[in-house]
Amino acid sequence: MKKIIHSTNAPAPIGPYSQAVIANGFLFASGQIAINPESNELNIDSLEEETHQVMRNIKALLVESEYGFEHIVKTTIFLSDMSLFAAVNEIYGSYFESDFPARETVAVKGLPKGVNVEISVTAYKG
Repeated sequence: MKKIIHSTNAPAPIGPYSQAVIANGFLFASGQIAINPESNELNIDSLEEETHQVMRNIKALLVESEYGFEHIVKTTIFLSDMSLFAAVNEIYGSYFESDFPARETVAVKGLPKGVNVEISVTAYKG
């Protein structure tokens, strides 16, 4: 059985997908970009603020689902350019205390709405 997660504190989907889905103790959160859910506008004034907005959006989905960053077991970070890795990695890492999740980071040709960062997560609470 699966449960669809919807949070008004995270951006609404911009396509035919759910913000997140829970199945058998796993939370699968769709990739988040730096859309401010209050204004529905991109928050891309700086790479740092863009990355923090992505992480706040992930946090909103975790909270709505009654999960936390400590439950994340896998992340995927998509970057518009690998030269952004160090700055994004530093901010991303600040949201975790220990037992970091498995992760891959890839540079891609393009991301939705021309953003620099998109992150998806899988969390588990058994």
